[in-house]
Amino acid sequence: MSECLRIAELVDRLGRIAHGLQFSAGLNPAQWEALRYIARANRFSRSPGAIARYMGTTRGTVSQTLIALEGKGYIARRRCPEDRRSVSIELTETGLALCEADPLCIVLRAAGALSCERQGLLADGLEDLVRAVQRARGLPEFGPCLNCTHFRPPPSDDEDCYCALNETTLPSEDTNKLCIEFSSTDGAGTALPAP
Repeated sequence: MSECLRIAELVDRLGRIAHGLQFSAGLNPAQWEALRYIARANRFSRSPGAIARYMGTTRGTVSQTLIALEGKGYIARRRCPEDRRSVSIELTETGLALCEADPLCIVLRAAGALSCERQGLLADGLEDLVRAVQRARGLPEFGPCLNCTHFRPPPSDDEDCYCALNETTLPSEDTNKLCIEFSSTDGAGTALPAP
């Protein structure tokens, strides 16, 4: 078996295991994924449209997911002060508490059992793999502001970072959050070979 086939089969197997784990706490996998995304997204990226793009699904499907999460008290919709037509999705205290019981913590613990070197290699390899597949499908990358081409470090220790795209400051706690406008600093990335 080639290493590439082995990787594809292992990713598929782990994906199926992870999918099955997420029928938990009265939620389904899509609802867990939405909660995780909202918890990790920056303030520019917590709209229903951004969630749909991240999950690779339609706005209608995400709308149903958000209605269910809101009905269970895990999220709240807030009008954006800059544009009253736009909605931002926030986790409630109950939603934040539920995220602490994320069923994927079993994967987190399993990864934690690996050596630091293997963790780094695996994380880098999976990140490259996800990025290549996203680009091949024409999907947005999503990533933390800190690794984005639009990110500007603070000019001094007592100032905030800056997003050149949105022309706004970023508090330091937002620099590791996901952004819908993310553009990786590694250029075009890994190209997939023709089938």
